[in-house]
Amino acid sequence: MEYRKLIAISGMSGLYELVGSKTDGAIVRSLEDNTTKFVSSRKHQFSHIESIEIFTIRENVNLVDVFKAMDKSSEVIPSEKDPKAIKDYFKKVYPEMDFDRVYASDMKKMVRWYGIIKQNDIPFELPDDTESTEASNEF
Repeated sequence: MEYRKLIAISGMSGLYELVGSKTDGAIVRSLEDNTTKFVSSRKHQFSHIESIEIFTIRENVNLVDVFKAMDKSSEVIPSEKDPKAIKDYFKKVYPEMDFDRVYASDMKKMVRWYGIIKQNDIPFELPDDTESTEASNEF
């Protein structure tokens, strides 16, 4: 499985692999329970996680950069149920993050998504042609 095939779906928790697309939605497979289902684009929005950027005190960075910093860190990943511990964790692991614009709920998602990606042994790699940041989503 490749990082570029991972998507987040509004209104649905977790991460999904894009299996196929149709004009009115997508066929996705959950990375948590491996179920495959059709999700309508009329009810949900799809975001490729490779296009998600994180606010920092300088230039915005791609989410994969935060995941790589988490991977290299020796800090213990906190429980996603403790917002203060998560914020303290990111202050140590990625201090350049703009903590005024990145909400606790976003950091919680990053911790959860990181765990899902690691559990599925997906490498944190972007394709070489990542210059198209025009369609990026931002936290």
